[in-house]
Amino acid sequence: MKDEFLDNLIKALAIPVIGIVLLWLIFSIEIRYNLNFNFLGIYPREFKGIIGIICSPFIHSNISHLYSNTIPLLVLGSSLYFFYSKSATKVMVWGILVSGLLTWCIGRPSYHIGASGLIYVLFSFILFKGIFTKHYRLIALSLMVVFIYGSMIWYTIPIKEGVSWEGHLSGFIVGLVFALIFDVAIEKPKLYDWEQPNFNEVDDAFLNQFDENGYFFELEPEAVLLDEVEEETSNIASTSTLPKHQNFVYSYKPTNLDAN
Repeated sequence: MKDEFLDNLIKALAIPVIGIVLLWLIFSIEIRYNLNFNFLGIYPREFKGIIGIICSPFIHSNISHLYSNTIPLLVLGSSLYFFYSKSATKVMVWGILVSGLLTWCIGRPSYHIGASGLIYVLFSFILFKGIFTKHYRLIALSLMVVFIYGSMIWYTIPIKEGVSWEGHLSGFIVGLVFALIFDVAIEKPKLYDWEQPNFNEVDDAFLNQFDENGYFFELEPEAVLLDEVEEETSNIASTSTLPKHQNFVYSYKPTNLDAN
């Protein structure tokens, strides 16, 4: 059980970590060679800005911007892959595309860059999917996400200059829609015998050891008929793999050599 948990945890961390390393590598290239990739961001309602739908999550304005997106990507991304492993990649890929397209439609005429739109997709999806499924573990995950990142909701409105609230709002809306339309496989809780719909108390051996007043008594062992014992013994003997005793009869037959 412990080994299975560690395997699932490593798998859940793999893709978010690879993505974060890629983000830092791209930013390092910008710094090392004095480049500026902002032109690869989303520029709303302009043909030149369409490429940003794919590229914008990988571009950041400065190290503070990149660092502020790194930890949420790691936490929310690994949570997504751990609890929603079968739907995680679909949420990631379509989240980037659809939230980017929506930002391109509603954004201000400026370059919108950064992975915050994807972060809001993950935040919204994990939050609402746990509520919709009504599964206790996923609800607990939703509450944890609200406790840690609940203040993110304020940045879906224009309260701070220089922040793409349109990208945040787009990601939040897309995550909510995905939570409604994407099905996830939920582990069903194990039902014990007495929780089964066809459970019959009369046939239960343990409950038969209580009398009508609820007192426990030990059942006496039932007598076994002799013919049943003999039948069982004969069955065992017939199926036994031990070699059976065989009688051999020896006779002497002279050969031609003996005749000489």
